[in-house]
Amino acid sequence: MSATTGKNILIGVTGGIAAYKVVEVASRLKKSGANVRVVMTKNATEFISPKTFREITGNPVAVKMFAEKEHVAHITLADFADLVLIAPATANFLAKAAHGIADDLLSTTILATTAPKIFCPSMNTNMLENPATQENLNILKSRGIKIIDSASGLLACGVTGKGRLPEPVEICKFVENFFAEQNSRQPEKPVEVSAGFGEVLTIEEKLPLAGKKIIVTAGGTMEPIDPVRYICNRSTGKMGFEIAKAAKNHGAEVLLISGNSTQTPPENLHFQKVESAEEMRRAVLAEYEVCDAVIMSAAVSDYRVKNVAAQKIKKSDETLTLELVKNPDILKELGKLKEKQILIGFAAETENLLEYAERKLREKNLDMIVANDVAAEGAGFAVNTNIASFIHRDGKREDLPKMSKSELAEQIVRRLEEKFF
Repeated sequence: MSATTGKNILIGVTGGIAAYKVVEVASRLKKSGANVRVVMTKNATEFISPKTFREITGNPVAVKMFAEKEHVAHITLADFADLVLIAPATANFLAKAAHGIADDLLSTTILATTAPKIFCPSMNTNMLENPATQENLNILKSRGIKIIDSASGLLACGVTGKGRLPEPVEICKFVENFFAEQNSRQPEKPVEVSAGFGEVLTIEEKLPLAGKKIIVTAGGTMEPIDPVRYICNRSTGKMGFEIAKAAKNHGAEVLLISGNSTQTPPENLHFQKVESAEEMRRAVLAEYEVCDAVIMSAAVSDYRVKNVAAQKIKKSDETLTLELVKNPDILKELGKLKEKQILIGFAAETENLLEYAERKLREKNLDMIVANDVAAEGAGFAVNTNIASFIHRDGKREDLPKMSKSELAEQIVRRLEEKFF
Protein backbone atom coordinates (compact mmCIF):
# COMPACT_ATOMS: atom_id res chain seq x y z
CA MET A 1 0.00 0.00 0.00
CA SER A 2 1.28 3.47 -0.88
CA ALA A 3 2.23 5.90 1.90
CA THR A 4 -0.14 8.40 0.30
CA THR A 5 -3.16 6.11 0.54
CA GLY A 6 -5.99 7.85 2.36
CA LYS A 7 -4.07 11.14 2.61
CA ASN A 8 -5.75 14.44 1.78
CA ILE A 9 -3.47 16.34 -0.60
CA LEU A 10 -4.24 19.90 -1.66
CA ILE A 11 -2.45 20.96 -4.85
CA GLY A 12 -2.02 24.68 -5.47
CA VAL A 13 -1.45 25.54 -9.13
CA THR A 14 -0.05 28.98 -9.92
CA GLY A 15 0.34 30.83 -13.20
CA GLY A 16 3.36 29.25 -14.83
CA ILE A 17 3.74 27.50 -18.18
CA ALA A 18 4.59 24.27 -16.34
CA ALA A 19 1.02 24.07 -14.98
CA TYR A 20 0.22 21.46 -17.63
CA LYS A 21 2.67 19.03 -15.97
CA VAL A 22 0.70 19.17 -12.72
CA VAL A 23 -2.19 17.31 -14.37
CA GLU A 24 -0.02 14.20 -14.34
CA VAL A 25 1.01 14.88 -10.74
CA ALA A 26 -2.65 15.01 -9.69
CA SER A 27 -3.40 11.86 -11.68
CA ARG A 28 -0.53 9.86 -10.14
CA LEU A 29 -1.41 10.92 -6.60
CA LYS A 30 -5.05 10.04 -7.19
CA LYS A 31 -4.09 6.59 -8.49
CA SER A 32 -1.86 6.06 -5.43
CA GLY A 33 -4.93 6.30 -3.21
CA ALA A 34 -4.77 9.94 -2.15
CA ASN A 35 -7.80 12.22 -2.00
CA VAL A 36 -6.73 15.15 -4.17
CA ARG A 37 -8.21 18.62 -4.36
CA VAL A 38 -6.90 21.50 -6.48
CA VAL A 39 -6.82 25.27 -5.96
CA MET A 40 -5.84 27.41 -8.94
CA THR A 41 -4.86 31.05 -9.15
CA LYS A 42 -6.60 33.17 -11.76
CA ASN A 43 -3.40 33.27 -13.85
CA ALA A 44 -3.12 29.47 -13.72
CA THR A 45 -6.47 29.18 -15.52
CA GLU A 46 -4.87 31.00 -18.47
CA PHE A 47 -2.62 27.98 -19.00
CA ILE A 48 -4.98 25.11 -18.25
CA SER A 49 -8.69 24.71 -17.63
CA PRO A 50 -10.02 23.89 -14.14
CA LYS A 51 -12.24 21.30 -15.83
CA THR A 52 -9.18 19.18 -16.57
CA PHE A 53 -8.25 18.93 -12.90
CA ARG A 54 -11.87 18.32 -11.94
CA GLU A 55 -12.05 15.33 -14.27
CA ILE A 56 -8.71 13.95 -13.04
CA THR A 57 -9.36 14.31 -9.30
CA GLY A 58 -13.13 13.81 -9.18
CA ASN A 59 -13.38 16.89 -6.96
CA PRO A 60 -14.44 20.47 -7.71
CA VAL A 61 -11.60 22.91 -8.41
CA ALA A 62 -11.45 26.11 -6.35
CA VAL A 63 -10.46 29.39 -8.00
CA LYS A 64 -12.52 32.25 -6.57
CA MET A 65 -12.10 33.59 -3.06
CA PHE A 66 -15.85 33.99 -2.56
CA ALA A 67 -17.48 31.08 -4.34
CA GLU A 68 -21.25 31.03 -4.20
CA LYS A 69 -21.52 27.85 -2.12
CA GLU A 70 -18.33 28.20 -0.06
CA HIS A 71 -17.90 31.71 1.30
CA VAL A 72 -15.13 30.48 3.64
CA ALA A 73 -13.43 28.25 1.10
CA HIS A 74 -9.93 28.98 2.39
CA ILE A 75 -10.85 27.60 5.83
CA THR A 76 -12.54 24.54 4.35
CA LEU A 77 -9.51 23.78 2.19
CA ALA A 78 -7.05 24.56 4.99
CA ASP A 79 -8.76 22.08 7.30
CA PHE A 80 -8.97 19.44 4.55
CA ALA A 81 -5.25 19.15 3.85
CA ASP A 82 -2.77 16.65 5.28
CA LEU A 83 -0.27 18.20 2.87
CA VAL A 84 -0.23 21.24 0.59
CA LEU A 85 1.75 20.91 -2.64
CA ILE A 86 2.38 24.10 -4.65
CA ALA A 87 3.32 23.29 -8.25
CA PRO A 88 4.45 25.22 -10.10
CA ALA A 89 5.43 27.81 -7.50
CA THR A 90 6.09 31.05 -9.39
CA ALA A 91 8.38 33.85 -8.18
CA ASN A 92 5.30 35.95 -7.46
CA PHE A 93 3.71 33.26 -5.31
CA LEU A 94 6.97 32.57 -3.42
CA ALA A 95 7.15 36.28 -2.55
CA LYS A 96 3.55 36.34 -1.34
CA ALA A 97 3.98 33.21 0.77
CA ALA A 98 7.25 34.45 2.29
CA HIS A 99 5.74 37.77 3.33
CA GLY A 100 2.28 36.67 4.37
CA ILE A 101 0.35 38.34 1.57
CA ALA A 102 -3.16 36.90 1.20
CA ASP A 103 -4.88 38.44 -1.81
CA ASP A 104 -6.47 35.42 -3.45
CA LEU A 105 -7.84 32.01 -2.49
CA LEU A 106 -4.57 30.08 -2.68
CA SER A 107 -2.41 32.56 -0.76
CA THR A 108 -5.13 32.91 1.88
CA THR A 109 -5.37 29.13 2.24
CA ILE A 110 -1.60 28.90 2.73
CA LEU A 111 -1.85 31.30 5.66
CA ALA A 112 -4.86 29.50 7.15
CA THR A 113 -3.56 25.93 7.04
CA THR A 114 -1.27 24.28 9.57
CA ALA A 115 -0.58 21.36 7.23
CA PRO A 116 2.99 20.65 6.01
CA LYS A 117 3.85 22.34 2.73
CA ILE A 118 5.98 21.41 -0.29
CA PHE A 119 6.83 24.05 -2.90
CA CYS A 120 8.09 23.32 -6.42
CA PRO A 121 9.67 26.53 -7.79
CA SER A 122 9.49 26.93 -11.57
CA MET A 123 10.43 30.06 -13.50
CA ASN A 124 12.98 31.75 -15.75
CA THR A 125 16.59 31.13 -14.65
CA ASN A 126 17.34 34.79 -13.97
CA MET A 127 14.18 35.13 -11.90
CA LEU A 128 15.10 32.04 -9.88
CA GLU A 129 18.65 33.26 -9.24
CA ASN A 130 17.57 36.80 -8.38
CA PRO A 131 18.60 37.58 -4.78
CA ALA A 132 15.01 38.50 -3.92
CA THR A 133 13.75 35.06 -4.98
CA GLN A 134 16.61 33.29 -3.19
CA GLU A 135 15.88 35.26 -0.02
CA ASN A 136 12.20 34.32 -0.23
CA LEU A 137 13.14 30.65 -0.62
CA ASN A 138 15.37 30.88 2.45
CA ILE A 139 12.57 32.46 4.46
CA LEU A 140 10.21 29.65 3.49
CA LYS A 141 12.81 26.99 4.32
CA SER A 142 13.40 28.58 7.72
CA ARG A 143 9.69 28.07 8.45
CA GLY A 144 9.91 24.37 7.73
CA ILE A 145 8.50 24.45 4.20
CA LYS A 146 10.10 21.79 2.01
CA ILE A 147 11.43 22.92 -1.37
CA ILE A 148 11.88 20.58 -4.33
CA ASP A 149 14.81 21.99 -6.31
CA SER A 150 14.08 23.13 -9.84
CA ALA A 151 15.47 21.02 -12.68
CA SER A 152 17.81 22.30 -15.39
CA GLY A 153 17.19 22.26 -19.11
CA LEU A 154 15.59 24.21 -21.95
CA LEU A 155 12.93 26.55 -20.58
CA ALA A 156 9.81 27.77 -22.35
CA CYS A 157 11.39 31.24 -22.71
CA GLY A 158 14.17 29.74 -24.83
CA VAL A 159 16.85 29.98 -22.13
CA THR A 160 18.77 26.91 -21.04
CA GLY A 161 19.35 26.75 -17.29
CA LYS A 162 17.79 25.99 -13.94
CA GLY A 163 14.10 26.69 -13.42
CA ARG A 164 12.21 23.75 -14.95
CA LEU A 165 9.51 22.06 -12.91
CA PRO A 166 10.75 18.58 -11.94
CA GLU A 167 9.09 15.70 -13.76
CA PRO A 168 5.76 14.54 -12.26
CA VAL A 169 7.18 11.17 -11.28
CA GLU A 170 9.90 12.92 -9.23
CA ILE A 171 7.41 15.19 -7.48
CA CYS A 172 5.16 12.25 -6.61
CA LYS A 173 8.14 10.27 -5.32
CA PHE A 174 9.06 13.20 -3.06
CA VAL A 175 5.50 13.31 -1.69
CA GLU A 176 5.51 9.52 -1.19
CA ASN A 177 8.81 9.71 0.72
CA PHE A 178 7.48 12.57 2.83
CA PHE A 179 4.52 10.52 4.06
CA ALA A 180 6.64 7.38 4.44
CA GLU A 181 9.09 9.25 6.70
CA GLN A 182 6.20 10.79 8.62
CA ASN A 183 4.65 7.38 9.21
CA SER A 184 7.95 5.85 10.34
CA ARG A 185 8.32 8.52 13.01
CA GLN A 186 5.43 7.28 15.13
CA PRO A 187 6.83 6.67 18.67
CA GLU A 188 6.35 3.33 20.36
CA LYS A 189 5.43 4.66 23.82
CA PRO A 190 4.62 8.36 23.63
CA VAL A 191 4.50 10.82 26.48
CA GLU A 192 3.19 14.34 26.02
CA VAL A 193 5.07 17.38 27.26
CA SER A 194 4.00 20.99 27.08
CA ALA A 195 4.93 23.21 30.04
CA GLY A 196 6.66 26.41 29.03
CA PHE A 197 7.58 25.45 25.47
CA GLY A 198 4.24 26.10 23.76
CA GLU A 199 2.34 23.45 21.84
CA VAL A 200 2.39 19.80 22.93
CA LEU A 201 5.01 17.65 21.22
CA THR A 202 5.13 13.86 21.24
CA ILE A 203 8.42 12.21 22.24
CA GLU A 204 9.56 8.68 22.95
CA GLU A 205 9.53 7.77 26.62
CA LYS A 206 12.50 5.36 26.59
CA LEU A 207 15.03 7.75 25.06
CA PRO A 208 17.74 9.08 27.44
CA LEU A 209 16.71 12.76 27.35
CA ALA A 210 12.95 12.16 27.55
CA GLY A 211 11.35 14.71 29.84
CA LYS A 212 14.23 17.20 29.48
CA LYS A 213 13.66 20.65 27.99
CA ILE A 214 16.66 21.88 26.02
CA ILE A 215 17.19 25.32 24.46
CA VAL A 216 19.58 25.39 21.50
CA THR A 217 20.63 28.65 19.86
CA ALA A 218 21.99 28.81 16.33
CA GLY A 219 22.94 31.11 13.48
CA GLY A 220 24.32 34.62 13.49
CA THR A 221 22.51 37.63 14.90
CA MET A 222 21.89 40.64 12.66
CA GLU A 223 22.32 44.18 14.01
CA PRO A 224 20.63 46.84 11.85
CA ILE A 225 22.48 49.87 10.50
CA ASP A 226 19.49 51.28 8.62
CA PRO A 227 16.33 49.69 7.11
CA VAL A 228 18.47 48.06 4.38
CA ARG A 229 21.84 47.18 5.89
CA TYR A 230 22.97 45.25 8.93
CA ILE A 231 26.06 43.87 10.70
CA CYS A 232 26.30 40.09 10.74
CA ASN A 233 28.88 37.31 10.73
CA ARG A 234 29.70 34.20 8.70
CA SER A 235 27.68 31.70 10.76
CA THR A 236 25.32 29.50 8.73
CA GLY A 237 23.64 27.93 11.77
CA LYS A 238 24.46 24.39 10.62
CA MET A 239 26.16 23.36 13.87
CA GLY A 240 23.27 24.54 16.03
CA PHE A 241 20.65 22.93 13.83
CA GLU A 242 22.53 19.61 14.00
CA ILE A 243 22.69 19.88 17.80
CA ALA A 244 18.94 20.54 17.98
CA LYS A 245 18.30 17.51 15.78
CA ALA A 246 20.55 15.28 17.89
CA ALA A 247 18.92 16.43 21.15
CA LYS A 248 15.48 15.76 19.69
CA ASN A 249 16.57 12.31 18.52
CA HIS A 250 17.71 11.55 22.09
CA GLY A 251 14.21 12.33 23.37
CA ALA A 252 14.50 15.93 24.55
CA GLU A 253 11.86 18.56 24.00
CA VAL A 254 13.86 21.12 22.06
CA LEU A 255 13.38 24.84 21.54
CA LEU A 256 15.63 25.96 18.67
CA ILE A 257 16.15 29.74 18.63
CA SER A 258 17.89 30.81 15.44
CA GLY A 259 19.33 33.99 14.09
CA ASN A 260 20.28 34.38 10.44
CA SER A 261 20.53 30.92 8.83
CA THR A 262 19.76 29.10 5.59
CA GLN A 263 19.14 25.77 7.35
CA THR A 264 15.76 24.02 7.43
CA PRO A 265 14.50 23.47 10.99
CA PRO A 266 14.20 19.79 12.00
CA GLU A 267 10.64 18.57 12.43
CA ASN A 268 8.91 17.92 15.76
CA LEU A 269 10.62 20.63 17.76
CA HIS A 270 9.80 24.20 18.74
CA PHE A 271 11.39 26.79 16.44
CA GLN A 272 11.72 30.53 16.96
CA LYS A 273 13.31 32.91 14.47
CA VAL A 274 15.05 36.04 15.80
CA GLU A 275 17.28 38.70 14.30
CA SER A 276 19.23 40.79 16.82
CA ALA A 277 21.18 39.79 19.90
CA GLU A 278 18.58 41.50 22.09
CA GLU A 279 15.78 39.48 20.46
CA MET A 280 17.73 36.27 21.06
CA ARG A 281 18.33 37.29 24.69
CA ARG A 282 14.62 37.87 25.30
CA ALA A 283 13.68 34.59 23.63
CA VAL A 284 16.13 32.56 25.74
CA LEU A 285 15.28 34.27 29.03
CA ALA A 286 11.55 33.78 28.44
CA GLU A 287 12.01 29.98 28.69
CA TYR A 288 15.15 29.74 30.82
CA GLU A 289 13.42 29.14 34.13
CA VAL A 290 11.62 26.00 32.91
CA CYS A 291 14.42 24.53 30.79
CA ASP A 292 16.96 21.94 31.92
CA ALA A 293 19.86 22.96 29.69
CA VAL A 294 21.01 25.57 27.19
CA ILE A 295 23.45 24.84 24.39
CA MET A 296 24.49 28.28 23.15
CA SER A 297 25.97 27.68 19.70
CA ALA A 298 24.71 30.90 18.09
CA ALA A 299 27.27 33.41 16.85
CA VAL A 300 25.95 36.45 18.74
CA SER A 301 27.22 39.85 17.62
CA ASP A 302 29.37 41.47 20.32
CA TYR A 303 28.38 44.98 19.21
CA ARG A 304 25.42 46.81 17.71
CA VAL A 305 25.01 50.23 16.10
CA LYS A 306 24.21 52.84 18.72
CA ASN A 307 21.97 54.98 16.51
CA VAL A 308 20.13 53.00 13.81
CA ALA A 309 19.17 55.25 10.89
CA ALA A 310 15.43 55.52 10.24
CA GLN A 311 16.03 55.83 6.49
CA LYS A 312 18.58 54.26 4.15
CA ILE A 313 21.96 55.96 4.53
CA LYS A 314 22.90 57.55 1.21
CA LYS A 315 26.43 57.40 -0.13
CA SER A 316 28.21 60.73 0.37
CA ASP A 317 31.69 61.07 1.89
CA GLU A 318 34.63 58.74 1.30
CA THR A 319 34.27 57.31 4.79
CA LEU A 320 31.35 56.46 7.06
CA THR A 321 31.71 56.23 10.83
CA LEU A 322 29.42 53.98 12.85
CA GLU A 323 29.40 54.18 16.62
CA LEU A 324 29.06 50.70 18.12
CA VAL A 325 27.99 49.76 21.62
CA LYS A 326 28.28 46.42 23.41
CA ASN A 327 25.50 43.90 23.12
CA PRO A 328 24.31 42.06 26.23
CA ASP A 329 26.38 38.96 27.03
CA ILE A 330 23.60 36.36 26.95
CA LEU A 331 25.70 33.43 28.14
CA LYS A 332 27.20 35.37 31.05
CA GLU A 333 23.72 36.46 32.14
CA LEU A 334 22.50 32.85 32.01
CA GLY A 335 25.48 31.80 34.12
CA LYS A 336 24.56 34.32 36.82
CA LEU A 337 20.92 33.20 36.82
CA LYS A 338 21.72 29.49 36.73
CA GLU A 339 20.06 27.24 39.29
CA LYS A 340 19.48 23.70 38.03
CA GLN A 341 20.33 24.33 34.36
CA ILE A 342 23.32 22.89 32.54
CA LEU A 343 25.08 25.45 30.35
CA ILE A 344 27.18 24.56 27.32
CA GLY A 345 28.87 27.33 25.37
CA PHE A 346 31.08 27.65 22.30
CA ALA A 347 34.42 29.39 21.83
CA ALA A 348 35.02 30.08 18.15
CA GLU A 349 38.49 31.62 18.00
CA THR A 350 41.29 32.29 15.54
CA GLU A 351 44.16 32.38 18.10
CA ASN A 352 44.95 31.28 21.68
CA LEU A 353 42.02 28.89 21.44
CA LEU A 354 42.34 26.90 24.66
CA GLU A 355 43.36 29.89 26.78
CA TYR A 356 40.34 31.93 25.65
CA ALA A 357 37.99 28.96 25.94
CA GLU A 358 39.06 28.14 29.53
CA ARG A 359 38.66 31.78 30.55
CA LYS A 360 35.18 31.91 29.00
CA LEU A 361 34.22 28.69 30.82
CA ARG A 362 35.14 30.22 34.20
CA GLU A 363 33.83 33.75 33.64
CA LYS A 364 30.44 32.62 32.36
CA ASN A 365 29.88 29.77 34.85
CA LEU A 366 29.59 27.07 32.18
CA ASP A 367 29.48 23.32 32.65
CA MET A 368 31.26 22.66 29.35
CA ILE A 369 32.62 24.66 26.46
CA VAL A 370 33.16 23.52 22.86
CA ALA A 371 36.33 25.16 21.56
CA ASN A 372 37.10 25.30 17.87
CA ASP A 373 39.57 27.22 15.73
CA VAL A 374 37.39 28.68 12.97
CA ALA A 375 40.49 29.50 10.91
CA ALA A 376 41.59 25.85 10.72
CA GLU A 377 41.01 23.88 7.53
CA GLY A 378 37.89 21.73 7.82
CA ALA A 379 36.46 23.72 10.73
CA GLY A 380 34.46 26.87 11.29
CA PHE A 381 31.75 28.47 9.20
CA ALA A 382 30.09 27.30 5.98
CA VAL A 383 31.67 23.81 5.97
CA ASN A 384 30.18 20.42 6.84
CA THR A 385 32.96 19.38 9.21
CA ASN A 386 34.41 20.69 12.46
CA ILE A 387 37.41 20.15 14.77
CA ALA A 388 36.71 20.74 18.44
CA SER A 389 37.92 20.30 21.98
CA PHE A 390 35.57 19.81 24.93
CA ILE A 391 36.65 21.54 28.14
CA HIS A 392 34.65 20.60 31.24
CA ARG A 393 34.08 22.50 34.48
CA ASP A 394 36.35 20.05 36.39
CA GLY A 395 39.24 20.83 34.03
CA LYS A 396 38.98 17.68 31.94
CA ARG A 397 39.75 18.25 28.26
CA GLU A 398 38.85 16.09 25.27
CA ASP A 399 40.45 16.76 21.88
CA LEU A 400 38.28 15.38 19.09
CA PRO A 401 39.43 14.62 15.52
CA LYS A 402 37.86 16.24 12.48
CA MET A 403 34.33 14.94 11.99
CA SER A 404 31.06 15.98 10.41
CA LYS A 405 28.99 18.55 12.26
CA SER A 406 26.24 16.00 12.73
CA GLU A 407 28.76 13.62 14.39
CA LEU A 408 30.06 16.41 16.60
CA ALA A 409 26.49 17.31 17.57
CA GLU A 410 25.97 13.71 18.64
CA GLN A 411 29.09 13.88 20.84
CA ILE A 412 27.94 17.14 22.46
CA VAL A 413 24.51 15.72 23.27
CA ARG A 414 26.09 12.58 24.76
CA ARG A 415 28.23 14.74 27.08
CA LEU A 416 25.08 16.59 28.08
CA GLU A 417 23.43 13.27 28.97
CA GLU A 418 26.41 12.37 31.18
CA LYS A 419 26.01 15.63 33.10
CA PHE A 420 22.36 14.84 33.78
CA PHE A 421 22.96 11.27 34.89
